[in-house]
Amino acid sequence: MERVAKLASERAVVVFTASGCCMCHAVTALLGDLGVSAAVHEVDGDMERELAGRLIGGRGPAVPAVFVGGELVGGTNRVMALHLAGELVPMLKRAGALWL
Repeated sequence: MERVAKLASERAVVVFTASGCCMCHAVTALLGDLGVSAAVHEVDGDMERELAGRLIGGRGPAVPAVFVGGELVGGTNRVMALHLAGELVPMLKRAGALWL
C-alpha cells in the first residue's frame, strides 16, 4: 500500500494503467482533453494486486485506477459517471489540476 500511496500523492491527478488496456486509454484521453496533466504509471503484478484490493476488494479489473488529490476516485465507470454528472471538473479544480 505504501508504494501506491506514495505515487498517488505525487501529483494532483495520478492514473495507474496497464499496457493494452482500452479503458485506461479512454480515461487518460478524457483527462487530457479536459486539460489535465496527469501522472500515468503502468502497473506491475504486485502493484496491480494492491490496486485491486483498494479499488474493488480484489474482484474485477484493477486498472485504470484514478487518484485525485491523493484520494482514490475509482475506475472507468466512476470517472465517466462523475464527468457526465458535471462533478469531475469541479473535483479537478479543487485538487489544483485545472485552473480555469
